[in-house]
Amino acid sequence: MNTTGTTPLRAVALVCTLSPSPKPSSSQLLAEQTMAALADHGVTGKTIRIADHDVKTGIGTDLGDGDAWPEIRDTILGADILILSTPIWLGHPSSIAQKVMERLNAEISENDDEGRMLTYGKVAAVCVVGNEDGAHKVSADLFQGLNDAGFSLAPNAVTYWVGEAMQHTDYQDLDKTPEKTATTTKTLATNTAHLARQLKANPYPPA
Repeated sequence: MNTTGTTPLRAVALVCTLSPSPKPSSSQLLAEQTMAALADHGVTGKTIRIADHDVKTGIGTDLGDGDAWPEIRDTILGADILILSTPIWLGHPSSIAQKVMERLNAEISENDDEGRMLTYGKVAAVCVVGNEDGAHKVSADLFQGLNDAGFSLAPNAVTYWVGEAMQHTDYQDLDKTPEKTATTTKTLATNTAHLARQLKANPYPPA
């Protein structure tokens, strides 16, 4: 009997807002909405705001001297799904999102006993918020980096909201979630959970 539809899954969302808690964050909000949508598919997990932790700049799994990344990395490796949520700044992912990608780059050198990266079999997705068009460019940048770091991506693996250019409305300021964003978040969750279950049941073969 195929039980992949009910296999328990874990997810972690890394929120890459520049603002530490408790300041409200649109990136945090969209990440939490995505985690809630994943929960509808039997996925549990947690959200981590990177700005609340002393993640060192550089490439390596542990940069020492109080580096918070090793504990975050353990959470990523213990999960089946990684959600990366970022605002758009100057048309790019935030500097914190870039820092996370640089730390994930170290996974290229980390392999299991059969030569596979430790991130193989894990599925990633992206949340993007901003006040100018650029969500496709930002997600494209992150998609490539996540794939290089060993993560798989389902179809429609990004949910986003961008406001009118040169205005000051944030996603968190909206009276309600736009229907298109809500639908896209639901699709992301459905496809990401499905792919994660398939890969958990049928791991990638050794090279």
